[in-house]
Amino acid sequence: MRVRKPSLHFLATLLFAATALAQQSQHLFFRVTIGPEISAPASGRLLVFLAPGTGTKEVDMNQFQPSEVYVAAKEILYLKPGEAVDIDTDDLAFPAAFSSLKPGDYQAQAVLDVNHTYTYGGRGEGDLISDVIALQSWTPGEGSQPSLVLNSKAPARQTPKLPLPPEVQKAADDHTQPADFISPSLTKFSGRETRIRAWIILPPGYSDKAEEKFPTVYWTHGFGGNLISAKAQGQMIYARMAQGKMPPMIWVMLDESLATGTHEFADSVNNGPWGAALTTEFIPWIESKYRMDAKPSGRFLQGHSSGGWASLQLQVNYPKIFGGTWSTSPDPSDFHNFSQIDLYASHANLYHRSDGSAFPIIRDHEKIMATMEELAKQERVLGVYGGQLASFEWVFSPRGADGRPLKMFNRDTGDVDPSVIAYWHDHYDLANIVSTDWAARGKDLKGKIHLIVGTADTFYLDGAAHKFEAVLKGFDADPHFTYLDNRTHFDLYKEGDDRMALFDKIAAEMYAVARPEKK
Repeated sequence: MRVRKPSLHFLATLLFAATALAQQSQHLFFRVTIGPEISAPASGRLLVFLAPGTGTKEVDMNQFQPSEVYVAAKEILYLKPGEAVDIDTDDLAFPAAFSSLKPGDYQAQAVLDVNHTYTYGGRGEGDLISDVIALQSWTPGEGSQPSLVLNSKAPARQTPKLPLPPEVQKAADDHTQPADFISPSLTKFSGRETRIRAWIILPPGYSDKAEEKFPTVYWTHGFGGNLISAKAQGQMIYARMAQGKMPPMIWVMLDESLATGTHEFADSVNNGPWGAALTTEFIPWIESKYRMDAKPSGRFLQGHSSGGWASLQLQVNYPKIFGGTWSTSPDPSDFHNFSQIDLYASHANLYHRSDGSAFPIIRDHEKIMATMEELAKQERVLGVYGGQLASFEWVFSPRGADGRPLKMFNRDTGDVDPSVIAYWHDHYDLANIVSTDWAARGKDLKGKIHLIVGTADTFYLDGAAHKFEAVLKGFDADPHFTYLDNRTHFDLYKEGDDRMALFDKIAAEMYAVARPEKK
């Protein structure tokens, strides 16, 4: 019998398999079990968090110290109570493989993100959570395999208790009404019933003034917000009106959150025609239900952060509908300065400057807290959509062949895709839109754009504001830009001990437009 010698290809295949097996054996695995307290099978994104130290009740991410907590992820499908799964903490992990950790005291906790919403709002209703386990004097890869048990469910989030006197809280509740509108255009786009939801905050005495109409403010939250936080914000605004700090107006507290992040009421090939639905469907519907001015001089826009960009783009794209926007700390309005990064530069890169230094994305005044690379790579582990960078792509990018938005940049290298950025430029760079179409919309935009940002904005958003202002001034657009010295993203509204004082000034300026005859 003739024995054939193994081919070089066969030997190479064996060598590759042996090497892969050896590498796999060096990986560090954690075991996660669904405990008997959970009554039904569950699916989702399994996250294992690991941090140095002992004695805490929760191990979770912190965007201001992103590399302090390690996290590993794995998609889980239909894991039954009592069943266990091993998660490779060296496979999909941030900021590095768990096996790279030095020996020491650590604590770990597992979360099964059942609705894939962690990247937007953290732990949510129904997520399965384990107790925190202590790994004392732990050396990765030595001793018994770390084991975690998912034994509890995260509760539903409640409207936060506001620091209001009982009588004011009751009045706020009486003047807060839900708005839930089924949008025909959004439903047609998505193929399922799609709603625009909001809370309507009526001014004090609304029911006593049967004939009086009121100016209306359309407000929306920033990234991470939702209908619950919108209600709380609206009721704080009601309290200020009741105290006489703000003029009597109707506030429509819009929810702009969805599974992909914030849709920002932009017309998008990925999320749908949210801007058109708001202006042609929702606003006529809501104006038929309440005594609103129902004209541009009595319709205003306001929002902070991603909500600031939403309000800014609505004013730019629908200048005949609204009488002005007061946008605070908006996301970048000129992509020549995308939190310092010029997306149009040759060989643009989100992670590194041309000299190799890292682009920061979060600061506390002069102290850098996180880099863009850390944010992007952490987000990739936590979830493939719903995070801040992915949310931008769902709003701004063209749709790919797989039905998902094209990525603006490579998550491994940080390299920007010029073809995707060209689409961003033409459709969502507000400075460019104003520049190329000023002849058509300029007369309806002049004097209507108000923007307020801190000079120490946490996410470097003051840079884009300066560029946008320069463009507007070039067209004699009468822009109103305010740069509050040394203010960050999170204390912009503060005066003294009052963290919401800026609302008073904004509301007064709006009211002066709607009611110039009144003080």
